[in-house]
Amino acid sequence: MPPCRLYLKNRASNPQDYQPPGTGLISLLPASWTPYAELARLDKPAGTYYLYFPCLFSTLMAASYTNAPPLAVLQTSLLFLTGALIMRGAGCTINDLWDRNLDSHVARTRLRPLARQALSPFRALTFTAFQLLAGLGLLLQFPTSCLYYGIPSLILVATYPLAKRVTHYPQFVLGLAFSWGAFMGFPALGVDLLSDPTASTAVAALYASCISWTVLYDMIYAHMDIKDDAKVGIKSIALRHEKETKAILSGLAIAQTTLLAIAGTLLNTSPVFLIGTSASTAATLGLMIWKVRLEQVSSCWWWFRYGAWFTGGGISLSLLAEYIYQGNRMDGQVEVPQSAWRELIYGHRPQLLS
Repeated sequence: MPPCRLYLKNRASNPQDYQPPGTGLISLLPASWTPYAELARLDKPAGTYYLYFPCLFSTLMAASYTNAPPLAVLQTSLLFLTGALIMRGAGCTINDLWDRNLDSHVARTRLRPLARQALSPFRALTFTAFQLLAGLGLLLQFPTSCLYYGIPSLILVATYPLAKRVTHYPQFVLGLAFSWGAFMGFPALGVDLLSDPTASTAVAALYASCISWTVLYDMIYAHMDIKDDAKVGIKSIALRHEKETKAILSGLAIAQTTLLAIAGTLLNTSPVFLIGTSASTAATLGLMIWKVRLEQVSSCWWWFRYGAWFTGGGISLSLLAEYIYQGNRMDGQVEVPQSAWRELIYGHRPQLLS
């Protein structure tokens, strides 16, 4: 028997090892709901935060760029948070459907609902359909143009699990998917990216910055499974560059910080943004890269879990400070009529400016 198959046979999950959650949100749900909540990772919200932050970055950037009213910014940010919760859950369900025959042989994933056969693939597919419908319903609350920006991301969500089988760089594909929110904030606040080259170029830089961040934190995350992944045939950048990980992480941190500064410069932001984001990003990522012990699962998980708040929170606070600093001043690049904001705030889609 080939070594890989022998390893799979020896590491098969035993459903009897599973213990239902005794604390947290999932412990309060009916037992029949627990597998679905676990599929959506409601007990592990770090991924939701990572998906949400690019949306929030884009929204706060657009808010300063358009002098959007606070209520519109708050409403848009909350809608994006809800969308991140729904779509991250859908992405996890799709991932588990792809990986159901592998997860049962990896220590960290062997007791996931599909791996331990708590749910059938058909039920998981049905659940995915409901999640995607919920996501579509939420997307319809945004301006119509957001549909054209949002729907293509589903291709990346569906193909990421396949990338782990064919390339050592699936983290890049994950970055393309998780960073997609960088495109969404501007059209959500009435900016037509196709007719505004300044905004579209800044968004491209923000998107690239978020991709760098995603590859960085997911490379750390991949180190938690590096031994099992090598034995079951799952590819990752951590496996490919295990000995050079910290050097690559440092390069990604520099890229993220630089691209974020470029995005702000293109939008003529003040030193509040440029100093705040550059300092917070460099400090938090530098600390994480220095402190994380890649050979320890617990250390990788801790920095992955809290790194979202350290880096994402620092950038968000800097963007919020920029928005407050700008106040009612206009940069003179985009002006959205108050009638459009009233329509956005009270539930009608604003007409995009061309």
